[in-house]
Amino acid sequence: MTLHFRGTPLRAVLFDLDGTLLDTANDIALALSRSMADRGLPAPSEALVRTMIGRGAPVLVDRACVAQGLQADAALKAALLDGFFMHYGRLQDEGEYAAEPYPGVMETLQGLHAAGMPLGLVTNKQQRFAQALLKMRGMAPWFGVVCGGDTCERRKPDPQPLLWAAGQLESPPAATLMVGDSVNDVTAARAAGMPVVCMTYGYNEGRDVRELPAMAFLDTMADLPGLLTRD
Repeated sequence: MTLHFRGTPLRAVLFDLDGTLLDTANDIALALSRSMADRGLPAPSEALVRTMIGRGAPVLVDRACVAQGLQADAALKAALLDGFFMHYGRLQDEGEYAAEPYPGVMETLQGLHAAGMPLGLVTNKQQRFAQALLKMRGMAPWFGVVCGGDTCERRKPDPQPLLWAAGQLESPPAATLMVGDSVNDVTAARAAGMPVVCMTYGYNEGRDVRELPAMAFLDTMADLPGLLTRD
Protein backbone atom coordinates (compact mmCIF):
# COMPACT_ATOMS: atom_id res chain seq x y z
CA MET A 1 0.00 0.00 0.00
CA THR A 2 1.35 3.41 -1.03
CA LEU A 3 0.36 6.78 0.42
CA HIS A 4 -0.07 9.68 -1.99
CA PHE A 5 -0.11 13.44 -1.52
CA ARG A 6 -2.05 15.25 -4.24
CA GLY A 7 -1.55 12.35 -6.61
CA THR A 8 2.18 11.93 -6.00
CA PRO A 9 3.35 8.71 -4.32
CA LEU A 10 5.21 9.43 -1.09
CA ARG A 11 8.39 7.67 -0.08
CA ALA A 12 8.96 9.58 3.19
CA VAL A 13 7.60 12.34 5.42
CA LEU A 14 9.85 14.84 7.20
CA PHE A 15 8.78 16.83 10.25
CA ASP A 16 10.03 19.95 11.98
CA LEU A 17 10.17 19.70 15.79
CA ASP A 18 9.66 23.01 17.63
CA GLY A 19 6.18 24.37 16.97
CA THR A 20 5.26 21.38 14.80
CA LEU A 21 5.49 18.24 16.93
CA LEU A 22 6.25 19.73 20.35
CA ASP A 23 5.49 22.99 22.11
CA THR A 24 9.01 23.71 23.38
CA ALA A 25 8.80 27.48 23.91
CA ASN A 26 8.57 27.27 27.70
CA ASP A 27 11.79 25.25 27.97
CA ILE A 28 13.64 27.46 25.49
CA ALA A 29 12.55 30.63 27.28
CA LEU A 30 13.52 29.21 30.66
CA ALA A 31 16.99 28.14 29.54
CA LEU A 32 17.56 31.51 27.88
CA SER A 33 16.35 33.38 30.96
CA ARG A 34 18.69 31.43 33.23
CA SER A 35 21.65 32.02 30.92
CA MET A 36 21.00 35.76 30.87
CA ALA A 37 20.38 35.86 34.62
CA ASP A 38 23.78 34.24 35.20
CA ARG A 39 25.26 37.42 33.75
CA GLY A 40 22.87 39.81 35.45
CA LEU A 41 20.98 40.55 32.25
CA PRO A 42 17.24 40.93 31.74
CA ALA A 43 15.59 38.23 29.64
CA PRO A 44 12.68 38.50 27.19
CA SER A 45 9.30 37.08 28.12
CA GLU A 46 8.17 33.65 26.96
CA ALA A 47 5.66 35.33 24.65
CA LEU A 48 8.46 37.27 22.98
CA VAL A 49 10.72 34.22 22.82
CA ARG A 50 7.99 32.44 20.84
CA THR A 51 8.58 34.97 18.05
CA MET A 52 12.35 34.32 18.12
CA ILE A 53 12.32 30.53 17.73
CA GLY A 54 13.10 28.84 14.44
CA ARG A 55 16.59 29.62 13.17
CA GLY A 56 18.67 27.91 15.84
CA ALA A 57 20.15 28.89 19.20
CA PRO A 58 22.78 31.38 17.93
CA VAL A 59 20.08 33.45 16.21
CA LEU A 60 17.89 33.12 19.31
CA VAL A 61 20.64 34.67 21.43
CA ASP A 62 21.17 37.46 18.89
CA ARG A 63 17.48 38.26 18.83
CA ALA A 64 17.21 38.21 22.62
CA CYS A 65 20.05 40.71 22.93
CA VAL A 66 18.46 43.03 20.38
CA ALA A 67 15.05 42.74 22.05
CA GLN A 68 16.54 43.69 25.41
CA GLY A 69 18.55 46.57 23.95
CA LEU A 70 21.87 45.01 24.90
CA GLN A 71 25.12 46.04 23.24
CA ALA A 72 26.46 42.49 23.15
CA ASP A 73 29.84 41.74 21.61
CA ALA A 74 30.89 38.36 20.22
CA ALA A 75 32.34 37.22 23.56
CA LEU A 76 29.12 37.94 25.45
CA LYS A 77 26.99 36.26 22.81
CA ALA A 78 29.22 33.19 22.92
CA ALA A 79 28.93 33.06 26.71
CA LEU A 80 25.15 33.41 26.54
CA LEU A 81 24.97 30.66 23.94
CA ASP A 82 27.11 28.32 26.06
CA GLY A 83 24.93 29.11 29.05
CA PHE A 84 21.77 28.45 27.07
CA PHE A 85 23.02 25.03 26.01
CA MET A 86 24.06 24.21 29.58
CA HIS A 87 20.71 25.17 31.07
CA TYR A 88 18.72 23.52 28.29
CA GLY A 89 20.64 20.31 28.88
CA ARG A 90 20.02 20.55 32.62
CA LEU A 91 16.28 20.76 32.03
CA GLN A 92 16.57 17.39 30.34
CA ASP A 93 18.93 15.86 32.89
CA GLU A 94 16.84 16.99 35.85
CA GLY A 95 13.46 16.14 34.35
CA GLU A 96 12.24 19.75 34.19
CA TYR A 97 11.26 19.62 30.52
CA ALA A 98 7.75 20.94 29.96
CA ALA A 99 7.66 20.27 26.20
CA GLU A 100 4.60 18.27 25.21
CA PRO A 101 3.26 16.98 21.88
CA TYR A 102 0.55 19.02 20.23
CA PRO A 103 -2.88 17.36 19.88
CA GLY A 104 -2.95 14.59 17.30
CA VAL A 105 0.81 14.32 16.98
CA MET A 106 1.34 10.99 18.73
CA GLU A 107 -1.54 9.25 16.98
CA THR A 108 -0.51 10.57 13.57
CA LEU A 109 3.14 9.58 13.89
CA GLN A 110 2.21 6.15 15.18
CA GLY A 111 -0.27 5.66 12.34
CA LEU A 112 2.20 6.69 9.63
CA HIS A 113 4.86 4.45 11.10
CA ALA A 114 2.44 1.53 11.29
CA ALA A 115 1.56 2.10 7.64
CA GLY A 116 5.25 1.63 6.76
CA MET A 117 5.98 5.26 5.93
CA PRO A 118 9.62 6.25 6.66
CA LEU A 119 9.73 9.33 8.89
CA GLY A 120 12.48 11.87 9.45
CA LEU A 121 13.00 14.85 11.74
CA VAL A 122 14.67 18.02 10.44
CA THR A 123 15.15 20.72 13.05
CA ASN A 124 17.47 23.64 13.73
CA LYS A 125 17.76 22.46 17.33
CA GLN A 126 21.04 20.69 18.09
CA GLN A 127 20.78 17.02 17.22
CA ARG A 128 21.53 15.79 20.76
CA PHE A 129 18.67 17.82 22.20
CA ALA A 130 16.28 16.75 19.45
CA GLN A 131 17.08 13.09 19.93
CA ALA A 132 16.68 13.42 23.69
CA LEU A 133 13.26 15.03 23.31
CA LEU A 134 12.06 12.32 20.95
CA LYS A 135 13.21 9.66 23.39
CA MET A 136 11.66 11.37 26.41
CA ARG A 137 8.30 11.74 24.69
CA GLY A 138 8.27 8.21 23.27
CA MET A 139 8.65 9.27 19.64
CA ALA A 140 12.15 8.03 18.88
CA PRO A 141 11.20 4.56 17.51
CA TRP A 142 9.13 6.13 14.75
CA PHE A 143 11.95 8.15 13.16
CA GLY A 144 14.48 6.67 10.78
CA VAL A 145 16.65 9.78 10.75
CA VAL A 146 17.14 12.88 12.90
CA CYS A 147 18.84 15.91 11.36
CA GLY A 148 19.71 18.66 13.82
CA GLY A 149 20.98 22.17 13.30
CA ASP A 150 24.53 20.91 13.77
CA THR A 151 24.21 17.80 11.56
CA CYS A 152 24.84 19.50 8.22
CA GLU A 153 26.98 22.45 7.23
CA ARG A 154 23.91 24.64 6.82
CA ARG A 155 20.56 24.92 8.61
CA LYS A 156 17.03 25.64 7.44
CA PRO A 157 15.95 27.74 5.54
CA ASP A 158 18.74 26.26 3.42
CA PRO A 159 17.50 23.06 1.73
CA GLN A 160 20.63 21.06 2.63
CA PRO A 161 19.24 19.43 5.82
CA LEU A 162 16.02 18.35 4.08
CA LEU A 163 17.91 16.89 1.14
CA TRP A 164 20.29 15.10 3.49
CA ALA A 165 17.47 13.58 5.53
CA ALA A 166 15.59 12.49 2.41
CA GLY A 167 18.76 10.90 1.12
CA GLN A 168 19.20 8.97 4.35
CA LEU A 169 15.67 7.62 3.88
CA GLU A 170 16.35 6.91 0.19
CA SER A 171 13.47 9.14 -0.83
CA PRO A 172 13.57 11.47 -3.88
CA PRO A 173 12.78 15.10 -2.95
CA ALA A 174 9.57 15.18 -5.04
CA ALA A 175 8.33 12.10 -3.16
CA THR A 176 9.19 13.53 0.27
CA LEU A 177 6.58 15.58 2.16
CA MET A 178 7.81 18.24 4.59
CA VAL A 179 5.56 19.16 7.52
CA GLY A 180 6.53 22.32 9.41
CA ASP A 181 5.22 25.50 10.95
CA SER A 182 7.38 28.34 9.68
CA VAL A 183 8.96 30.27 6.86
CA ASN A 184 12.15 28.28 7.44
CA ASP A 185 10.38 25.02 6.67
CA VAL A 186 8.54 26.33 3.62
CA THR A 187 11.57 28.07 2.14
CA ALA A 188 13.77 25.01 2.64
CA ALA A 189 11.17 22.62 1.23
CA ARG A 190 10.49 24.69 -1.88
CA ALA A 191 14.22 25.06 -2.54
CA ALA A 192 14.60 21.29 -2.13
CA GLY A 193 11.75 20.56 -4.54
CA MET A 194 9.57 19.00 -1.84
CA PRO A 195 5.84 19.43 -1.22
CA VAL A 196 5.22 21.20 2.08
CA VAL A 197 2.35 21.42 4.58
CA CYS A 198 2.23 23.94 7.43
CA MET A 199 0.68 23.73 10.87
CA THR A 200 -1.12 26.91 11.91
CA TYR A 201 -0.39 26.65 15.65
CA GLY A 202 3.39 26.95 15.53
CA TYR A 203 5.77 29.87 16.01
CA ASN A 204 6.70 31.26 12.54
CA GLU A 205 8.56 34.17 14.13
CA GLY A 206 5.29 35.83 15.15
CA ARG A 207 3.83 36.06 11.64
CA ASP A 208 0.73 34.46 10.12
CA VAL A 209 1.78 31.14 8.61
CA ARG A 210 -1.05 31.32 6.08
CA GLU A 211 0.89 33.98 4.21
CA LEU A 212 3.49 31.38 3.24
CA PRO A 213 3.44 29.46 -0.07
CA ALA A 214 2.68 26.06 1.48
CA MET A 215 0.46 23.52 -0.28
CA ALA A 216 -1.89 23.09 2.68
CA PHE A 217 -2.45 24.46 6.18
CA LEU A 218 -3.63 22.32 9.09
CA ASP A 219 -4.98 23.36 12.49
CA THR A 220 -4.19 19.96 14.03
CA MET A 221 -1.81 17.15 13.16
CA ALA A 222 -4.77 14.77 13.30
CA ASP A 223 -5.84 16.21 9.93
CA LEU A 224 -2.62 15.21 8.16
CA PRO A 225 -3.68 11.62 7.34
CA GLY A 226 -6.78 13.05 5.67
CA LEU A 227 -4.53 14.72 3.06
CA LEU A 228 -2.99 11.38 2.13
CA THR A 229 -4.68 8.88 -0.12
CA ARG A 230 -3.95 5.17 -0.47
CA ASP A 231 -3.77 3.05 -3.58
